[in-house]
Amino acid sequence: MKLLFTLALLLCLPLAKADKPGEFDYYVLALSWSPQYCASEAKPGDPQCSRPYAFVVHGLWPQRERGWPKDCGRGEYLSEALIDEALGYMPSRRLVIHEWRKHGVCSGLSAEDYFATTQRAFEQIRIPARYQTLAKPLVSSVQQLEQDFIAANPSLSPQGLATQCGGRFLRELRICLTRDLSPRACGVDVRDRCGKELVLRPTR
Repeated sequence: MKLLFTLALLLCLPLAKADKPGEFDYYVLALSWSPQYCASEAKPGDPQCSRPYAFVVHGLWPQRERGWPKDCGRGEYLSEALIDEALGYMPSRRLVIHEWRKHGVCSGLSAEDYFATTQRAFEQIRIPARYQTLAKPLVSSVQQLEQDFIAANPSLSPQGLATQCGGRFLRELRICLTRDLSPRACGVDVRDRCGKELVLRPTR
């Protein structure tokens, strides 16, 4: 009897409303510091960790001024050719598929256009030379990291950048872009989450 009552109650609850693809305000280009991912999150045998990556594309995320679209459906099937092409700037097949299903579908773009947009967003950002390879850990600060990126990309500003850390270690740099991929200030949900000092693990 209790089970029947519970089922009846669940049937009466309103279904969660899915987000509509294409309804967002701007993009966040998330660049992961690969050595930190490999040190703290990767599973054994992860292909991302078999190469000496530095900053890699985590994803291009549709964002709202407050919050972000979360559930826009699964989208179209990704062809092997499209996955292989995306591997030129994203580090693993699993990540490519995950990012399409979680974020790409919410862009309202076709898979081909979404990954082409992701590639353009990444290729327009110049990674400063000191972050392209590291032989030993680099101790820095949020201010210094952001200044280095702004020096290499004068159209960026501190308001359009956000660092993410795990403890003292840099995990990610997030860059806020308009829908046409011009730099812009980030919304309230995208902000620095590092202390005054941060450490970049050496590349592998």
